[in-house]
Amino acid sequence: MTEALPELGGEPGNGLEWFGREVAAALAHKGANQRQLADATGYKEPYVSKVKSGKARASMHFAKGCDRFFETSGYFARLLVRVSERGHPGWFVPYINLEKQASRIENYSNALIMGMLQTAGYAEATFRATHPREADDQIRARVDARMARREIMERDAPPLLWAILQESTLRTEVGGRAVMADQLRHLASDAGNPHITLQVLRFNAGAPAASLPFILLTPDDGATVVYSESRGQGHVTDSAAAVDSARTTYDRLRASARDPDESLALIREIAEEYAT
Repeated sequence: MTEALPELGGEPGNGLEWFGREVAAALAHKGANQRQLADATGYKEPYVSKVKSGKARASMHFAKGCDRFFETSGYFARLLVRVSERGHPGWFVPYINLEKQASRIENYSNALIMGMLQTAGYAEATFRATHPREADDQIRARVDARMARREIMERDAPPLLWAILQESTLRTEVGGRAVMADQLRHLASDAGNPHITLQVLRFNAGAPAASLPFILLTPDDGATVVYSESRGQGHVTDSAAAVDSARTTYDRLRASARDPDESLALIREIAEEYAT
């Protein structure tokens, strides 16, 4: 089979449906069924069915398995990357690429929980607040793209993720109490991952060392960069002076925050407050 799959009349608005439709077209072109694809990729048939129908996001392992099964020389792996970028604003895509290459991610959040640690319910609530005029399928595409960012933490060698959360991120009720209870339980579960460290900067810690959120990204074989945002725009700098200043600020924030065990206890406590 070549990479010239049948034309399907344009790209669907939803990324999951787009990928699933391409899998379905490739199966028809090959004259194979989803059980054969499941056996070839090492997944169960219900998973393949959900991916094909656009109800589940494919993993990169599955996408590469599709390329082997359909002999498509990386088509499905590239398509998954493209689908994963779908739903992100153009100015944010360079950050997504940096995030994928990082061996260390250090985040400071003072308003909302960072995207990679969000639940789907929390992410949907944030997007509905910031994009109130978008249709449901547009919001779903944004949520799907945000959830896909989590995949880098599921790699064999994931990056070290260190997140400092200002207490306001836990106290701001996003999406309602049930959504917040689920979100904070999700954070508590993340704290058990050896590659993820969470600290909470309490209100009573005084004025924080930074008034705006920022992220330090360090790749395996390159220099650390600083990522920050202004309204509708992302900024990446590799200036040695800027990185050194951000590093000093981050160290001060880390020193002022509660230690990981105390932070986990607080996250669980607030989760129970939302649950009751």
